[in-house]
Amino acid sequence: MSDAVRDEIRLESGTAALHTRIWKDGVFAAASWFAAAGITYLLPDTIVWGDKTALLALLLAAGGLAFLLIAFAGRPGKALAHYGPWLIVIGLWLAVWELTTAKFGWLPKPFFSPPQGLLHVYVTDWDRLLICVAYTARLWGLGFFSGILVGFAVGVALGWSKRFAYWGMPVLKLIGPVPASAWIPCTFFIFPTTFHASIFLVALASGVPVAILTASGVGQVNRAFYDVARTLGAGTRYLVLKVAIPAALPNVFVGLFMGLYYSFAVLVVAEMLGAKFGLGWYLQFNTAYSAYANVYAALIVMALICAGLVRLLFIVRDRLLGWQKGIL
Repeated sequence: MSDAVRDEIRLESGTAALHTRIWKDGVFAAASWFAAAGITYLLPDTIVWGDKTALLALLLAAGGLAFLLIAFAGRPGKALAHYGPWLIVIGLWLAVWELTTAKFGWLPKPFFSPPQGLLHVYVTDWDRLLICVAYTARLWGLGFFSGILVGFAVGVALGWSKRFAYWGMPVLKLIGPVPASAWIPCTFFIFPTTFHASIFLVALASGVPVAILTASGVGQVNRAFYDVARTLGAGTRYLVLKVAIPAALPNVFVGLFMGLYYSFAVLVVAEMLGAKFGLGWYLQFNTAYSAYANVYAALIVMALICAGLVRLLFIVRDRLLGWQKGIL
């Protein structure tokens, strides 16, 4: 084999290795983000939205540059590589969003806001948003955790005791289908303050699905597990804590996921009951003044918080139910 042939083979193998190392989704993501940055900065605005257009273009260009560097480094990481197509779509979406709002004005002000409108809210109103997030976290935490604790205890009792289920299950089936917000008139009469009423609404929305799914899980435990445990000398307390509850955990986590979503749906309504701060109050306040950019900014914050909590709940579930891998 001649030297020229060897050099050609080395060149082809090196080129193939380079193409293998390049993260193609990262290159396309960088292109879409650069396109969004160019549209944002170079095209004139038909509708003026604050003074954050240049800052938005800079952030988009920085994101595109980061994706490009990661793409040619060939080390995006599993999570980043998994969401590569999403990064491309996000860049294209930002470009279309910018064109249809600020650049062409097809989606009119004030009902629709361009990306720089939301960025302007985060830059100028971040302190109020943080206060509202803190108030919302306090209300949601008190309501959600109290609701799931009571719902879990009631669900275990319903699934274990036939006598308790005889009286309790019809009441739970009667309350369950009714939206939590429908109990607002009763809460005003029962609770001394609107804050306590709001906690009750969130607790009710999160506790009912946990109770129903927990009762279902305890009731579906294989009776052979109880027989084996009794043969080994287990008492009632052991059967409940060590047999029934662990076996029912998959159903419990389904109820927790449902309760998490329901609690956030009720949270906005609950914070409208005379609250002074909170994301629900922030949404209502800015809607009254047609500040829809602030409304969209708060909705994005709520969506990110809810998505983060769902992800955290998935992690907890995988840790606690790791022993069931290969079984379910």
